[in-house]
Amino acid sequence: MSATAKLSVKRGTPEHTYDEEFDIPYSEGMSILDALMWIHAHADSTLAVRYSCINANACKECSVMVNGKVTYACTARLSREGDRVEPLPTKTLVRDLVTDTLPAKETLASVLAGSR
Repeated sequence: MSATAKLSVKRGTPEHTYDEEFDIPYSEGMSILDALMWIHAHADSTLAVRYSCINANACKECSVMVNGKVTYACTARLSREGDRVEPLPTKTLVRDLVTDTLPAKETLASVLAGSR
């Protein structure tokens, strides 16, 4: 039997969030992002997660909370005992693990107004 790990993901929209648990095929050294991409490809293609590069720690697009700590999903390692992933708590939730990446005072309206 192959090894598995549990990943609990906080999902939903600003109006309603819930926790969903997934059993992930586990291999030593896999990242949280690897697990999230497995979920998207094999268990639930509606899982929303933002990323741009894999295992480069350069883009910061995949920032999430893992076990209560802000980290990059591409560098955080999946634990055999299981992990919990949540969206960033200080950013506006869009859906699932995707949050608004604009600084608090920077919105599309303010950017457009500044370009005139």
